[in-house]
Amino acid sequence: MLNIRLEKERNFMKLSELLKNIEVKEMKNILPEQEISAVAYHSGKVEKNGLFVCIKGYKTDGHKYLQNAKDNGAVVAIVEEFQNQVDIPQIRVKNSRIALATAGANYYSNPSEKLTVIGITATNGKTTTAFMVDEILKCAGIKTGIVGTVMIKAGDEMIPSELTTPESLDLQKYMAKMVEFGVTHLTMEVSSSALDLHRVHDTDFDLVCFNNISREHIDLHGSFEEYFSIKSSLLKNAKRTAKAVINADEERISDLQTAVLAQTCTYTVEKKDGDLQCENLDLSTGRATWTVKVTNQNKFSSVQKNLPDCFDIQLSVPGYHSVYNAMAAIELCLLAGVEVLVIQKGLYQFRGVERRFQFLYEEEFKIIDDHFANAGNINVTLSTLEKMKYNHLHLVYAIRGNRGVIVNEENARMMARWLKKLPIKTLVATKSISHTGEKDAVTEQETDIFQSVMKEQGMEVAIYDELSDAVDVALSHVGKDDVILLAGCQGMDSGGKIILQKLSEGKSEEEKNKIMSPVKDRMCGI
Repeated sequence: MLNIRLEKERNFMKLSELLKNIEVKEMKNILPEQEISAVAYHSGKVEKNGLFVCIKGYKTDGHKYLQNAKDNGAVVAIVEEFQNQVDIPQIRVKNSRIALATAGANYYSNPSEKLTVIGITATNGKTTTAFMVDEILKCAGIKTGIVGTVMIKAGDEMIPSELTTPESLDLQKYMAKMVEFGVTHLTMEVSSSALDLHRVHDTDFDLVCFNNISREHIDLHGSFEEYFSIKSSLLKNAKRTAKAVINADEERISDLQTAVLAQTCTYTVEKKDGDLQCENLDLSTGRATWTVKVTNQNKFSSVQKNLPDCFDIQLSVPGYHSVYNAMAAIELCLLAGVEVLVIQKGLYQFRGVERRFQFLYEEEFKIIDDHFANAGNINVTLSTLEKMKYNHLHLVYAIRGNRGVIVNEENARMMARWLKKLPIKTLVATKSISHTGEKDAVTEQETDIFQSVMKEQGMEVAIYDELSDAVDVALSHVGKDDVILLAGCQGMDSGGKIILQKLSEGKSEEEKNKIMSPVKDRMCGI
């Protein structure tokens, strides 16, 4: 795996140019013609003659580190409140996060304007949809970039991601590097946090997409209504010449058609009122085939010549949710001008994203790995298992850590609802103590609510501190033609490696390599 070199030759820019389009409230001791070498929001990354932007985070406040930033070379600061105890020129703004985004765009010469930027938001499926789009674009011979939960990629170079959508300054830096590498199309996952914290402010989106919405990050955003409002802002803030792809199966999202300036285009899987519709869906093997029906040729006429009224799709990745993700990717790529034959080829050769209903093992029994993030994700994952053919289900679930009581209660209720319909034989949960960091550690309240709901629903669940112990239980009970489902977010990131290592014990080196191949290049897990 190669690393994207993020170092930028020092590019001195006049302060007045950096402040272009930033709404300044007040300034103290500012010299507009002063030359600035770099922009930073972390005091430890300030360079000599640099601009430091004080931003308020969830855990700390950048204003507290202004003296440290000055000591490290900052000569100007952007603040929300003047810090009179620090002798440094200061620019006061209403929102320093917005100012950071604009300053970053100015410093890196507005790289998003040089790219075709595709932004995808959803509660579930952002990663898979983004990688599907990227695969199709690569099939079309396009040099691509991707920003998301798993990685940041520019052409053939990549680094693991720390955030689904990077902080605005870092995002502008990545986009500038993509332009330098000759990338023309960037597909970006856009999280609710990124929208709420203005990380994509001053990013010029050409195509935007809203796939689905379910209850997630409620504790972070205060309410579901606020969460939906933040998600919707990706579409509502898109420019008039952009195109907005909408999942019309979901009423809330469908209603956005009348609330955005961008040109809207819809898709449906279950209903019959989308500009693209799904017909003749077959999920008997777990891997879907279906026919896409184009019901509104006018939506594509400016970018597509001789678009057929119907065309067939065959996926190599499993899951009912993959159908929704693929329909979104198909519509995005049609609007990007990609031909149908290329879309068909790209989707067929797409092999999936790690931990998104990923088949890890398909011999005497199957092992499926899924991130089970929230009730909506659980719903589509277990609905796929209902459509598949197998004997018994063995579920190993990693409780969602540091996401609050509400999310964990809703996850438990959705699991219980489905497990009553499925041939469940083994049901265990884990807190994954040794495989989660501080920000994903499971609290006592989260464990209690999960256990309480499952007990209320008549389901006994043994909860193990360690992931490895929970995996052992499933392996000890699995039989021929059964399915083991490794389910959970960060707490299950290492589950795939652990279970395949256990299956590899006592095997030849060749057999070990074959068994471990699905997790060979994994980026998640500790």
